[in-house]
Amino acid sequence: MENIESEIHNNQFTKLLLESISEGIFILDMNGKIILWNLAMEKITGYSAYEVEGKSCRILDFNKCFGKECPGGMGECDILEYERKGPTECLLSHKDGYAISVRKNARVIKNIKGKIIGVVEVVTDITELEKTKLKMEETTRRLGGVNICGGIVAKSDIMQNVFSFIKASASTNTTVLIEGESGTGKELVASAIHSMSERRNNPMITVNCGALPESLLESELFGHIKGAFTNANNNRIGRFEMANGGTIFLDEIGDITPYIQVKLLRVLQQKEIERVGESKKRKIDIRVIAATNKNLKTLVDKGIFREDLYYRLKVFPIFLPPLRKRKEDISLLVDHFIKINNQGKNPKVKGISKSAIKFFMDYSWPGNVRELINAIEYAFVLSPGKQIEIEDIPPEIRTQNLEFKENRIYEKKLDFNKIDKKKLTNLLKECDWNKAEVARQIGKSRTLVWKYMKKWDIPLRKEEL
Repeated sequence: MENIESEIHNNQFTKLLLESISEGIFILDMNGKIILWNLAMEKITGYSAYEVEGKSCRILDFNKCFGKECPGGMGECDILEYERKGPTECLLSHKDGYAISVRKNARVIKNIKGKIIGVVEVVTDITELEKTKLKMEETTRRLGGVNICGGIVAKSDIMQNVFSFIKASASTNTTVLIEGESGTGKELVASAIHSMSERRNNPMITVNCGALPESLLESELFGHIKGAFTNANNNRIGRFEMANGGTIFLDEIGDITPYIQVKLLRVLQQKEIERVGESKKRKIDIRVIAATNKNLKTLVDKGIFREDLYYRLKVFPIFLPPLRKRKEDISLLVDHFIKINNQGKNPKVKGISKSAIKFFMDYSWPGNVRELINAIEYAFVLSPGKQIEIEDIPPEIRTQNLEFKENRIYEKKLDFNKIDKKKLTNLLKECDWNKAEVARQIGKSRTLVWKYMKKWDIPLRKEEL
């Protein structure tokens, strides 16, 4: 009986037809080996037919094979059971190492007696389509001015970039390092990545690495066996095993000791762990997301943090800006948190006054979004059933704002007689080129500000700089 390879090679029309089709097509025999690879597949993947002939399709490293990872062999492949699969959107690895977005279909090939003799897969490059979709999303964000990504609310350009990074990293299993000050929402970003990834139906396990001493953290991460140490009365699995198939989020990764750094490096390199007190290696399938409010590079330079671990973690870095760097999001966040606090509360807060919002906009928010959330909750206690006013704002925010404003205005008025081009230009930059605000801060008329700008040839608009 002829096998699929001989049938294809004996049919010249079939071979010519496959070569003329613009979609990528490859055919596998019953051993899961590639026996045909058309010109479109060469163009899409960079691999020639000669390079892949006789090899498994695993060479393409599809990030999912019709809903799961690529099986070990043809006998484990669902296509033989269901006879056709797809269409499915996924990523494959180009010969040069980068990922390509594709849509693929597959179906079995039968001989005239109805016996399965192989599998044909059709691959369509949708890279340009994905780029178009991203452009459309960007346009939608620009027009709407607001975006929500995995529960994170923002409209500032800097956060739209963060949203793009979240979506990009969610489509891979790459290790992610989230950097940012305390309270910026690093755990929210990790959760967003997990919820948009292929692992979303599996657990996301969170570990605060800075909250536990070395001995407890080791047991927490890797588990232990009975008798491994005092009070180890039973076997216990660690967080890595709990996260198997899903994601583990290691918060405050900059606080781990050199010993834990070595063990974590081994996990990232070999994808296996050993429980405390046991020499048996256990394979794990996890995606690692780490976060820190410290500068890990500085810790590396000081010899506190391992350089090899640093680069293993920082495969795909995401930086979360502090709230003071994205103040255009503050009013949006305030409205969002008011809505959240209004759920199930009676009487409800009606909103926030313009003067109170002005206080929020002028505040530096050292505690970032977490501090803003607490400020709204504080205001809810003082202003049930009415609008949030300045007197409902936490005292430390009111005090810092008033002291800051008084000092700034006093300094500007005191120094205005000594003002020069550089000082005026700096002040204009601080006020985003708002001449009226500059005049208000220095206690002079806007006409005088314009006069000095003309005298020193300072551009009237910041775009003209």
